[in-house]
Amino acid sequence: MKIAIAGAGAFGTGLSISLASNGQVTLWARDSDAALAMAASRENTARLPNHKIPGNVLITSDLEHIFAADTILLAIPAQKLGDWLEENARYLAGKRLIACCKGIDQASLRGPVAQIEAYVPDAIGAMLTGPSFATDIAKNLPTALTLACKNIDEGAYLQACLSTPTLRLYLSHDVIGAELGGALKNVIAIASGVCMGANFGESARAAIITRGLAEMQRIGRALGAEPETLTGLSGFGDLALTCTSDASRNYRFGLAIGAEKDFDPNTTIEGAATAISVTNLAKKHGLDLPICRVVADLSSGKIDPETALVTLLSRPLRKE
Repeated sequence: MKIAIAGAGAFGTGLSISLASNGQVTLWARDSDAALAMAASRENTARLPNHKIPGNVLITSDLEHIFAADTILLAIPAQKLGDWLEENARYLAGKRLIACCKGIDQASLRGPVAQIEAYVPDAIGAMLTGPSFATDIAKNLPTALTLACKNIDEGAYLQACLSTPTLRLYLSHDVIGAELGGALKNVIAIASGVCMGANFGESARAAIITRGLAEMQRIGRALGAEPETLTGLSGFGDLALTCTSDASRNYRFGLAIGAEKDFDPNTTIEGAATAISVTNLAKKHGLDLPICRVVADLSSGKIDPETALVTLLSRPLRKE
């Protein structure tokens, strides 16, 4: 199998380091200067410093090297994925495309695999998601992820080829559940960060995580996800990690909002965009997702943390 990774951010770079233990890997960076610098130093100093990239990882900004592979991992931000697929659809036909981004597109309200199906309908789409940080993957620390693919035979093939001694992949056919788990956990992570940044306390964060999982399950049922997916690695597992670690960009973004501090505008925060997307999905399906709605308002600056807390605490009392 020829493996390529489109997107040389932290996660794409971490995957290239891990998958290099299985053989040759191609890592594509959009910026040619960045690709040249990484190739020279064998390190992604901007996104994943202090992690050497093995010699059998070809680092390039030439898309032809990506299109030469039969399996391409898409480590492209969720809000940019659709445009990239549309631009390159004719070169991606018939390939195995594995989405490694987490989010719901604002314009189409589609998840990453649904984007693949829309723009490259004859490709084999899959989703790689679950509790993981790029630094852990790059260090070859034990990591377990979900690989979701509707075609179980193709999924099993990808599972075998993409697993490494330290990267363990669990196969699922529930693509919708995997998409939703990966996307919504970022939204709840922002809420958890706001909670801690505003000094609301650990008990409040535990409530946010618990009720956040309930919202994930609520929209999952409406969209056809399997319940066990959202209590597995790609749901609760990813939620627990992202809502409790400073290594999470979405959690740190929430911390900054809660503490009323500035946050680096160049950092990709998938949860902020997804909060708006999922709020629109909730309206479309007549669902009540109060935490997601509050995060959408917080991320866009419509309300402050105190107003968010009052909004959530003033909801009618009911059974759990």
